[in-house]
Amino acid sequence: MAKTALVIIDMLNTYDHQDADELVPSVEQALPSVVRLLEEARRRGLPVIYANDNFGKWRSHHGEILQAALAGPHADLVEPVRPDADSYFIVKARHSAFYETPLAYLLGTLGVSHLVLCGQVTEQCVLYSALDAHIRHLRVTIARDAVAHIHADLAGAALSMMEVNMAARVVPAAEALT
Repeated sequence: MAKTALVIIDMLNTYDHQDADELVPSVEQALPSVVRLLEEARRRGLPVIYANDNFGKWRSHHGEILQAALAGPHADLVEPVRPDADSYFIVKARHSAFYETPLAYLLGTLGVSHLVLCGQVTEQCVLYSALDAHIRHLRVTIARDAVAHIHADLAGAALSMMEVNMAARVVPAAEALT
């Protein structure tokens, strides 16, 4: 059986960017499913990996990213998904969680061959991370109710692309870890 890891993409967010007003309602809708996935992954002892943007702060580390997000205007969207001491953290600078990060190495070290992706933004970072996982021959599951979007129509197209072109399972969060 393939070892599974939960990858939480860009949920530690300051929400002080151009698209925040469009993004926040979708995050509020996806958050309960992200929290349930996180709790279930922790309960099962699965690796939980946060892949988070550094917001252009090149001297930052995961603690600073978390503190900035918790100090932002939507700390209520960050607090429920804050990393614990067992969580892994990958700082990313571009859309994909794999691009110029040690994620592939970490997954190999952990023996992970199946990723469950959740977080934001479906039509960008989730899509590109899924593609990079696919080209690395990893199985990918997208928890469709645990991903947030800016543009609903593009998010729908992205989910279809992941399912059709990348053979990703696109399922409700309740089924994602099965």
